[in-house]
Order: sequence, then structure tokens, then C-alpha cells
Amino acid sequence: MHANEDIFQYKDSFIGDNSAVVNLTNQLRNGEHVEGFELNTKEQPYGIIINYDLLGSEQDYIDTALYNATFLFVLVQNVDYATFHFGKDEYTVTKENLQDWYGEELSEFTNEEKLTRYVQKQLENENKVNQFFN
Repeated sequence: MHANEDIFQYKDSFIGDNSAVVNLTNQLRNGEHVEGFELNTKEQPYGIIINYDLLGSEQDYIDTALYNATFLFVLVQNVDYATFHFGKDEYTVTKENLQDWYGEELSEFTNEEKLTRYVQKQLENENKVNQFFN
């Protein structure tokens, strides 16, 4: 991510805004490994599917999925779910499940530094992280 770009410039963007979503996904964790994505905007629930050419561990994939989903849900108004493909591994995160898991209203975050710190703190609890997809 470029030092002068604040990811929160995309706050309140919409899933149908291709350029905002492209720029946002490229700035998220492992953004340099995004191979492509598709937007499901024809009918609700609205979602995004992101494909990565990333080789890593299951824990890397889970951390990336939770981290990136958090930012997508905070910044994109009308996205209901995000699916992340890492080769054959697939992780789907819904906004509702993620907010329940955090116990926080995601829309209340207003800056990148606070959100990054918050998410990283949550990801340190490996037991809690692994419960999300079980």
C-alpha cells in the first residue's frame, strides 16, 4: 500500500463501484496476490468473490480472509458476504457472522490504524480465529 493512500477513502463505497472495489482489494492483505474477483450485485445478498494465487498455510488463509473481510465490511456499504479462494481452499465470511464473532458494530470504525490494530489483536487469539470457520 502506498504510504499516502488511506484505505478509508473507500468508506461508504458500494459493491457495484468496480474501481473502488479493485483499488480496495489491491490494498488489503496479500493484495498483490489477487488474481481476479467477481461481484454479485444482481440480487441480495450482495457479495464479492476474490481469487488469490497465494501459497501458504491454512492459518495464513484464515487470517487473510478474516482481515480482508473486516475491511470490506467496514468500507463497502452494501456487501453482505465475501468469499476468498486460495487454490482449492475456500472461505466465506458473512457480515452478520463476523460482527457476532467480534461483538462489535463494524461500521463504527472510522480510521485505518484503529481498525488494523483491532483486527490484528483479534487474530492473535488462534483459538477464537479457528472457531470462526468451525
